[in-house]
Amino acid sequence: MNKLKIGVLGCANIAKRSVIPAINSITDYELVAIASRTKTKAEEFAQEFSCEAIEGYQNLLDRDDIDVIYMPLPTGLHEEWVMNALEAGKHVLIEKTLAMNYESAHRMVELARKKGLLIMENFMFLYHGQHQFVKDLINKGEIGDVRCFRSSFGFPPLDSDNFRYNKTLGGGALLDAAAYTVRASQLFLGNDIWVEAATLNNINTEVDLFGGAYLKADNGMFAEVAFGFDNFYQCNYEIWGSKGKIIAQRAFTPGVEFKPTITLEQQGEVFNYQIDAENHFTNILNEFKRCVIEKDVESKYEEILNQSRLLQELKDKSEDE
Repeated sequence: MNKLKIGVLGCANIAKRSVIPAINSITDYELVAIASRTKTKAEEFAQEFSCEAIEGYQNLLDRDDIDVIYMPLPTGLHEEWVMNALEAGKHVLIEKTLAMNYESAHRMVELARKKGLLIMENFMFLYHGQHQFVKDLINKGEIGDVRCFRSSFGFPPLDSDNFRYNKTLGGGALLDAAAYTVRASQLFLGNDIWVEAATLNNINTEVDLFGGAYLKADNGMFAEVAFGFDNFYQCNYEIWGSKGKIIAQRAFTPGVEFKPTITLEQQGEVFNYQIDAENHFTNILNEFKRCVIEKDVESKYEEILNQSRLLQELKDKSEDE
């Protein structure tokens, strides 16, 4: 297979810290160029990662030596630049959350479908082995029948100039921390769930700072999720069953060398399992590569649309309360 040639559109911290090093560690990818709105920022990144610096996002998209765009821009800029990337014939790996609302996500997916191109949200946590370990415990009957899924993801206040506090750029806890808990709910309860109730709270800010939701499925399963930017740090989920409970203590952000602990509680007994460290950034890049090669795009479209639908329902329900 020829290498997938990739360009990075935007110089966000996550790109510098985690994603670009992961790209460079995979022999099937070739990092060609990094674009920024300013020449200075592009050159800073390009020098660090030994690739070409491009001033201006469109100048990167216009190149014919790039197959894939990795886009770590704020959500509020996504639709414009995803549509431009797709029109330029590029596959897109994009930071979550993809879209400001469901209609926007639908427009992007429809263009990707028309062009036969892959668009995929960078929910890297899904590709860490700890979650398959949890599923295996459930499948072996260790907690009996699943009764409830709970997840919390929140952290203390960020720097005041962080784009997550900017409404126009797609700020707010719903499109950030909440997205993880909602996506994890689907991982264990399936796609056919809906938001029954929700609350979003913005205290003296233009964006929602924290909130929660109650999601249901036809089979009686349900999820309780909580999230926020103004919280004591939490990054976990638990699955409560008829005979026991499983807790993933560091569900969404395990570092490359971090060995997560999965706790299984049964009547009178507690078992702690240490899971091997993994780089879930390289894992998702390998999954992206597989989807491009095998033209497995519809499954990723479905994931995008279902996630966007649920976030839209959560917002709508919170406004109804």
